[in-house]
Parts: sequence; structure tokens; C-alpha cells
Amino acid sequence: MRTARLRTAHPVLWAGWAALAAGAVLCVLGWYGVSGERYAERQLPYLASCTVPGAALIVAGAVLLAHGRGAVAAARVEELYDLLVAAEPAGANGSGQAAGAPVAVSREMLRVPGGTLWHRADCPLVEGKAEAVPVDARLVASGGLRPCPLCEPPEATDD
Repeated sequence: MRTARLRTAHPVLWAGWAALAAGAVLCVLGWYGVSGERYAERQLPYLASCTVPGAALIVAGAVLLAHGRGAVAAARVEELYDLLVAAEPAGANGSGQAAGAPVAVSREMLRVPGGTLWHRADCPLVEGKAEAVPVDARLVASGGLRPCPLCEPPEATDD
């Protein structure tokens, strides 16, 4: 799933790379023209027509690349935010649950191997994941796992 912001960032990145390339070509042409002239008054036209605009294009390309990469990063953060936090409880859609109802209510606790959090079985972060396994009470007691802030499982399990 790509957001509109991510789709609009790619043309900015391409424009940045194109401006950098055009600026580099103009700077090389200006250098080549200046290097063939002995007198300064004959070098100035090359500086004015190639090197100065080339340097300006390089600066503009760098600004476009910085802006485009920032837009891509912001779009990715928004996607992650939508996946993690914007999961509304079913009550927000009119299914009968109260608006302040918890996201998950299952008594079964799961974790993802290699993860640092433990979740309720119906938590949106582990729901439907085949690799999710039941929580080991000893691992929770030793502090190896923290409760998920989204589904807020109870502090102690019934295991």
C-alpha cells in the first residue's frame, strides 16, 4: 500500500537527480571551455553560460533530493502509524461496542518469536500471524517481554 505522498515524492527525487546530472554536465563544459582560453576576458563567457548555471543546478538538485527523501521518510512513518495506531476498535464503525472499548479482549496471550512484546490473541498486531506462539509465563516473569501498549494485556497470565 503506497500513499499519495510517497507517489508524489518519487518525481521530486528523479527531478533532483536530473538537476544534479545537468549541473555536472554544465560544470564540465564550462571547465573545458575555460581551460582552452588563455585570457580571463575570454574565459568569462564560459563561466557565465555554463559554470554558474551548472553550480545552481547542483544546489537545486541537492535541495530536491533532500526534500524528496524527507517526503519518502514521512510517508513511510505515516504508513507505519496507520498500521499500528489507527486500528480503531469495532465500536467506531457502529458494531455496537462502546467507543472507549479496548482494542483486544481475548484471555489468550501470544508473542512473535524474536519480539519484545506480548499481546492478546485478538490484538491487531498479531491477529492472523501463523508464527505467533503462546507466551511462556517464565519469560514474562523474568522481564524478557513487555506488555503491548495497543491491546494492554493484564500484568499476570493464567499459565
